[in-house]
Amino acid sequence: MAQHWARAPIERSQIVLFSPTLEDAISQDHPVRLLDEMLRQQDWSEWVTPCSDHRGRPPIHPRILAAIILYGLMRRIRSSRMLEYMCAHNVDFIWLAEGHRPDHSTLSIFRKESGKALKGLFREVGRLAMRMGLVRLAEVAFDGTRVKANASRYHTWTAAKVETALKELDVLFDRMMSEADQADAQAAEGRFAGESVNHLPSELATLQQRRQKLQEVLQTLQSQDETRRKEGKDPEKNPAQLPRADVDSKVMPNKEGGYAANYTPTVGVDVSSGMIVDCEIIADPNEHTQTLPAVDRIEENFGQKPGALLADTAHGTGENLAGMVSRRVAFFTPMESSQPQEGNPARRDDPTQPVAEADWPRLPRNAQKQLDKSCFVYVEESQCYYCPQGRRLEYAEIHRVNRNGQEVAVRVYRCKDCKNCSLSADCRSPNGQRGRQVYRDPYEPLREEMAARMQTAEGRATYAKRMHGAETPFGYIKGVMGVRQFLLRGLEHVRTEWRWVCTAFNLQQLLNAVAALRADSGQRSLEAVG
Repeated sequence: MAQHWARAPIERSQIVLFSPTLEDAISQDHPVRLLDEMLRQQDWSEWVTPCSDHRGRPPIHPRILAAIILYGLMRRIRSSRMLEYMCAHNVDFIWLAEGHRPDHSTLSIFRKESGKALKGLFREVGRLAMRMGLVRLAEVAFDGTRVKANASRYHTWTAAKVETALKELDVLFDRMMSEADQADAQAAEGRFAGESVNHLPSELATLQQRRQKLQEVLQTLQSQDETRRKEGKDPEKNPAQLPRADVDSKVMPNKEGGYAANYTPTVGVDVSSGMIVDCEIIADPNEHTQTLPAVDRIEENFGQKPGALLADTAHGTGENLAGMVSRRVAFFTPMESSQPQEGNPARRDDPTQPVAEADWPRLPRNAQKQLDKSCFVYVEESQCYYCPQGRRLEYAEIHRVNRNGQEVAVRVYRCKDCKNCSLSADCRSPNGQRGRQVYRDPYEPLREEMAARMQTAEGRATYAKRMHGAETPFGYIKGVMGVRQFLLRGLEHVRTEWRWVCTAFNLQQLLNAVAALRADSGQRSLEAVG
């Protein structure tokens, strides 16, 4: 019977006349070639590598180490140990590393310590895309998400737990100090010749460092407890918590439900190209605090501001509205006007006239079941509000309130004629002694302007681009690249890790775009395509 199994093309022990080279092992159209070509065009003079003091064996060039990390991210490989393995066994990694086999410690240290230089690489990749006509910054979508920290949800510090741990450390520290004093006394008497009188157990230094770190954690928790108290939460029943493994992270709601130790990554995405033009990490759920800084960072990196910024409802704070106006950036975010809108009976030609009694049930109510602010009409000329009964609410006083760490002057408008009003029971609290009050801060005109903009067909069409533009990178990074939890700990290291991820995402987008352009033009060099 004839042998029907295919024979091996090359016997393992066979001596070949023309041995294949590493260059022949990678096809000309393989994406790793284009990645290598792009990275070779960058300036690596500011990068440093582990063991780069020129003693011993020469260090591996930072371009090679960065290429391994970035290509690994593009192939869903993040572990430094797995990257070490791939550089020894996978031909595309071997080709990219030029035969170098960096160990996992070298890769891990390089990834962690390259934060400053990585900012320059992120910027240059974006500028390359801009020179190619891909990034235009006409419209930038801004958004944030949650990514788990490298810490457990159930092993957390509270102020009470830290105080207990500090007491235990103090007892241990005193005991060890007593033992050290006894050792010094014995050494001074000559019982242990050759030992220094000033010799202290090495554990004492570690205890001092632990105590100092716990003191810092305690101060942070006490500050957070005080903030919670001002927000009306009882710190005794619901104290602030910090994850023990990574105290820079914060226990926050997950996008998928539940709670975990999380960070909040943010991105600004160029809508036309889908590339990330800004990336940041904060340890706070309030991502709207990064809206204005993102615009400033984009201008710093690319030399121009976005033409328009698209963001969801959470970003429509008064400070952001005013900041966008001062920066001359068109802003699109969902906003409801506090003035009566179409279908609201309070919207009438003459606000001094009362709303028909038959329409009273249709007047909007707020969460307290009272008449909503949108039932009151503000008249700019007379600088006052009119209630549904046509009565004036005059300016009464100014309240200064703290919003997002800033003091805002809020004008209070109060009605002086609520006693004999038929709508009084629906309009104000039963226990209220004063007339109905309506508050108006300096940002109210900007909110009304934004609400009017979002009612136009152009405004709705522009904002509709936000979801695909801002959500696609998060979906790709989590689903394709597998980044659902950070590997590093500490805010600065996590920021560096997120920038590695965003740089890899941009390089993948750039590879796709250049591959398409090459296919259309028949050119292979990056300069010819650009």
